Amino acid sequence: MGKFIEVLTPELTEFIQNQKIFFTGTAATTGRVNISPKGMDSLRVISPTQVVWLNLTGSGNETAAHLKEVNRMTIMFCAFEGKPLILRLYGSAKTIHQQDSEWEQYYQLFPANNGARNIFLLEIESVQTSCGFAVPFMDYIEDRPILKDWAEKKGQEGIQDYWQEKNQVSIDGLPTGLFD
Repeated sequence: MGKFIEVLTPELTEFIQNQKIFFTGTAATTGRVNISPKGMDSLRVISPTQVVWLNLTGSGNETAAHLKEVNRMTIMFCAFEGKPLILRLYGSAKTIHQQDSEWEQYYQLFPANNGARNIFLLEIESVQTSCGFAVPFMDYIEDRPILKDWAEKKGQEGIQDYWQEKNQVSIDGLPTGLFD
């Protein structure tokens, strides 16, 4: 049975900092629910009630589109080694784009990446832990370099062109606000 608490404890913060992958979930009022795996050292705990994650350029931009309509988000972590645990962070989130005044404040927390597209700030409303007994053991080898290499090869102008072509609307036709 899951246990709910209001804020991240120091132990849960340490657990998050040791994870190599996490999953994000968002949904608009209609259309598809989006669940995405994230990695590459892209999440920071700001406080017991805030986390921020750097979103890199990809084939879609569902999270940004969903948050324009409904600002709720769930982030989930699973222990793939050591003691079993599933950790979910529920809350309201906002998108920070490169043109926004807050961009530099949060972008400086992450390694530089040409593919940096958005930053998402989650205000945690509740934290849930559950057993994770059925989550398999898995070994981390390394991050895949493909996305970073692709973004470096494209360059800033190529990334902007890609955003224009592929990242302005969600798969359900919702605007992402990337150039607002």
